[in-house]
Amino acid sequence: MSLRGHGSLTYPRYATDTGPVSSRASAAARPRAGLLGAIALATDTADELLLGTVRDVHGAVSSRVRGVVAGYPPQEIRPGRVSSAVYAGIGGSLRATGRGLRAFDARFGVRIEETARGRFLVSAVNGLIGDRLAEEGSDLAIDMAVRKRGRDVTLEADALAEAFPAATPDVVVFLHGLSEAETAWRRHQDRTGGSYGARLAADTSWTPVYVRANTGLPIAENGVALASLLDDLVAGWPTAVRRIALVGHSMGGLVMRAACAVATDAPAPWTDRVTDVVTLGTPHLGAPLERGVALGVAALGRLPESAPLGRILEYRSVGILDLRAGLAPDVQNLPHARYRLVAATLAGSHRHPVSEAIGDGLVRYPSALGRPRRGVEMFPGADTLHVKGDHFDLLNHPEVYDALRTWLTQD
Repeated sequence: MSLRGHGSLTYPRYATDTGPVSSRASAAARPRAGLLGAIALATDTADELLLGTVRDVHGAVSSRVRGVVAGYPPQEIRPGRVSSAVYAGIGGSLRATGRGLRAFDARFGVRIEETARGRFLVSAVNGLIGDRLAEEGSDLAIDMAVRKRGRDVTLEADALAEAFPAATPDVVVFLHGLSEAETAWRRHQDRTGGSYGARLAADTSWTPVYVRANTGLPIAENGVALASLLDDLVAGWPTAVRRIALVGHSMGGLVMRAACAVATDAPAPWTDRVTDVVTLGTPHLGAPLERGVALGVAALGRLPESAPLGRILEYRSVGILDLRAGLAPDVQNLPHARYRLVAATLAGSHRHPVSEAIGDGLVRYPSALGRPRRGVEMFPGADTLHVKGDHFDLLNHPEVYDALRTWLTQD
């Protein structure tokens, strides 16, 4: 299967001829980036994106001015010799600074993921350019992993038993959205009495498991990685797994649906144990923000003076691009699982003009419920919930928790 899009996927299940993607990659296998390494990445971006954009805009404007003065149309975008020397000097300085920072970071740098703010920054950067980081083997690239206390958990029996001493046969898996980390589920936990997982563990038989992903990767690729991770999780879980519930916020819901469609040779695949799939503000029909960015890039590209500015908008990951349309429409649902769909809107009614236009600020109401204006409903018979709030309120909302507890305790 192609890991760069949905064009070569076969249905009704994803099939792969590239072999399983191991979820056992450990952060300990390679050094994690330090703060100086992150600053070095910023210098690379400044050189590649900002400096290049300024240079090309300058060249386009200069060409047009020269053309107007000389009475002929603008020709090739090319700054003068002095300008070229200045840009080359700045670019060389930025690259040299980046190399120096990385060398110092490798020997003396403080690991950026040792702090909550650092982990937040790494997740945000991975959402924006995580596909590039992975391709380049950057130590800032996130490996999909189960997380506990800010660290990856190796999916071996001993490590899982140590990380989950109170493990039960019922496992609820939480996956965050774009540019988020597993800690996103703690939003406003001081006001709500805890995260969804913590309260489910206290009130029900479900054991919460939080997964962190590189959200800059293609959704299909993350789906394969998640399927492999859950295979390993079930195999190493301290007790026999009876039920699995999947809870995904935003892009996380798409990745979970993709994982459910991955073919496996396991005699008892983890998908057979999935009883519930819950998506929170997931753009099943695509997200208008990504479509708007694509239109902006096209508009800027019409003039040579503005075309370089479109590079800034285009400097986004494949994961973000995948949000334009969501998953392919013929990715099938698990026939035995119950689907629960939660949508938020900024106004109290989803029929309010503001709600109609922008939904929760990022995802429109029909997209979160998989209900196209024309065509077949994506989740017929699914349970749905509408709450007032923005896209990120869904990470820890009192009404959503009440619904989760009810849904997951139903026979």
